[in-house]
Amino acid sequence: MLDALLRHGIEIPHSCRVGACQSCLVRASTGAVPATAQTGLKSTLVEQGYFLACLCRPDDDLTLEPAEGLEAPAAIASLEQLTPTVLRLRLRAGVPFAYRAGQYITLQRPDGLARSYSLASLPEDDTLELHIRRAPQGRMSNWLFEDARENTPVTIRGPAGNCFYTTGSALQPLLLAGTGTGLAPLAGIARDALRHGHQGPIHLYHGALRPEGLYLAGELNRLASAHTNFTYHPVVLEGGLNGTRTGELHQAIATDHPKLTGWRGFVCGDPAIVALLRKKLFLAGIASRELFADAFIEAPVP
Repeated sequence: MLDALLRHGIEIPHSCRVGACQSCLVRASTGAVPATAQTGLKSTLVEQGYFLACLCRPDDDLTLEPAEGLEAPAAIASLEQLTPTVLRLRLRAGVPFAYRAGQYITLQRPDGLARSYSLASLPEDDTLELHIRRAPQGRMSNWLFEDARENTPVTIRGPAGNCFYTTGSALQPLLLAGTGTGLAPLAGIARDALRHGHQGPIHLYHGALRPEGLYLAGELNRLASAHTNFTYHPVVLEGGLNGTRTGELHQAIATDHPKLTGWRGFVCGDPAIVALLRKKLFLAGIASRELFADAFIEAPVP
């Protein structure tokens, strides 16, 4: 359906085209929506007839309405370039916005272009924090790096995703692993677990190509200094310095923790690496019900 709408000049927000970002959400006022087009949506949205256009292959006629009323107004509070390719974007929501650290939101700029990003902030923070990687041909990321300014109005939708900390097992060991800006939700989850008084060990593994890609090393080292049960493990593929490990992320985890039975795992970042990590962590003993993942799928280049 998304392809058909765009082919006929009907512009709707969209990004990943595989049902992950939920930015192409629309509503059917009449007609039967295929169940596959509502995969991953909240039950309240399903009951109201909302579905994802990118997953929809309708069997019958549908009458569509835009997903109005689900967006919240927001404005850019600050833009901080952490590295040449990573930007810390803070947003100020115009209305109360409930979420869990590690979930993701859809960010929409004034012209309607939308992309989804994970939240690194905590619900009690004054702003919503996103980490944006600059993609060479990324329309949203290049706009944020070059043209966006403080107080620029935007809209947000969400939150979505099940990659967040839940209470009830305060002694359970946690393993968080990701690459690139997949660190954003992991950092949020780790901070959220600590603020809830998690007592079990928390190990956060962040992989990057080179040391300059470890863009939150200072903050995470300070967090580790403040909490004896939190350990930060930076891993690079090339040029490890000052004790930074060199090698594959999954191999570093396997060396440190060959058996992970009873642990809870969170993996985020590049889809191929997320798939590999999920497999490795499952084989090491983490039950599938205790393994949560969020793959960062880039929008296709038009």
